[in-house]
Amino acid sequence: MNFNTMKKILTAVIFLSLFLANTSIASLPKIVATTTIIEDITNKIGGDKVDVVSLVPIGGDPHLYEPIPQDAITISKAQLILVNGLTLEGWLTEFIDNSGTKAIMINTTTGITPIQSSTYANSPDPHAWMDAENGIIYAENIKNALSEIDQENQAFYQANFDAYKKELETLDQKMKDLIQSIPDEKRVLITSHDAFQYYGRKYGIRLESILGTSTDSEAQTSDINRLYKVIRESKVPAIFIESTINPQTMKQIAKDTKVKIGAKLYADSLGEPDSPGGSYTGMLLTNTENIVNGLLGKSSIEVEGNDAENGGKSNIIFFIIFGVLLVGGAFVMFRKMNA
Repeated sequence: MNFNTMKKILTAVIFLSLFLANTSIASLPKIVATTTIIEDITNKIGGDKVDVVSLVPIGGDPHLYEPIPQDAITISKAQLILVNGLTLEGWLTEFIDNSGTKAIMINTTTGITPIQSSTYANSPDPHAWMDAENGIIYAENIKNALSEIDQENQAFYQANFDAYKKELETLDQKMKDLIQSIPDEKRVLITSHDAFQYYGRKYGIRLESILGTSTDSEAQTSDINRLYKVIRESKVPAIFIESTINPQTMKQIAKDTKVKIGAKLYADSLGEPDSPGGSYTGMLLTNTENIVNGLLGKSSIEVEGNDAENGGKSNIIFFIIFGVLLVGGAFVMFRKMNA
């Protein structure tokens, strides 16, 4: 068999593989999750039986997300839309109404007792996933939804849920044990926004933050002064930033109070797939380990930026490089034309 024949066969095999892969993907139920957290849990339950995508990308803020035109296409093709609810996705209802989608929409927090705002009526805290036991409720709601639209694979979804439930139960106990290693007086978690109330209620940590449960607000002087007082009184060795929020204010507070910034926490988004917070279980465990190490003074970091801040820097760098290449290319063409 000569080289050209082998090349033709190899090309045919590649095209056939791509065709079969695309056909397989096209036949799977199309599921849209609003957040990377819900997307990951859905993948754990659905496995290779579903095609799942998150509207809000990794590092994105679901409180402030602005849908793009491609999202309308994604929504219109979906059979199932999995939302968090509890006021997290304020932008979603109108967007879905305008998309004309026929998809079933399921609230993944159904059955969870929400933490209500002490300031605003009908404004529950949406960050219910911060409690691993609540994560089981998310998973069960997702399992039930998948079983409804794809009844042939009900047993598959049930088996995956049973295994995942055990994993979350084990994680829940491990998180409790880790937090217990922090002295009571040091169990004060200071963060950018109020995303850890469910976490604090479940695992026994006092929560303080600059912003409320939504990032759609600005820090007030009174809130910052309150944190200065908490830091002085509690004598915590570290405060914490979140992966989706610009850390500048927290860095200034750390500088003013001479405390360290603990390792980054994941709140509204998972981390990159290859990061410790790249999965829902990884996010919860990593957060807990970082909180424990920070509050015990075992480790801290000087933060140069986070996902939100570095994302902006990456865009600037990209446009600078693009501009240089564009100008350079134009200069070369000009030289050739005048040679």
